[in-house]
Amino acid sequence: MIKLIKDKILYIAWITAVISMTGSLYFGEILGFTPCVLCWYQRIAMYPLVLIIGVGIIKKDKHFYDYALPLSIIGGGIAFYQNLLYYGVIQERLAPCTFGISCTTKYVQLLGFIDIPLLSLLSFILITVALLIHKYDQRS
Repeated sequence: MIKLIKDKILYIAWITAVISMTGSLYFGEILGFTPCVLCWYQRIAMYPLVLIIGVGIIKKDKHFYDYALPLSIIGGGIAFYQNLLYYGVIQERLAPCTFGISCTTKYVQLLGFIDIPLLSLLSFILITVALLIHKYDQRS
């Protein structure tokens, strides 16, 4: 079972990135949700991951995680910061969302507690963990 997961871990990371990108486009373009500044930064980190991970899989590049991990970690850091704002741990006046829509605007809550910032954070965590597993599996 562990070997099967390790063999497919890059596909899990890629599918997570594709679903995240598609979801953000759906929320923005179809449902008309205006992304905040932090959401844009997370998109800037997530969208290239679709291409980088996809090309890495196709070309069987053993070290593409060197390009993907920084984007995933930075995006995860931004998502973590937004979650702190969203849940009121950090005051919004300390947020970069001084113009446009607030970074704490509540659009969707699945099951009463899963919202867009949490989905983003979970996606970046899953991608980062998958890339780290791949990286350290390559070394052994």
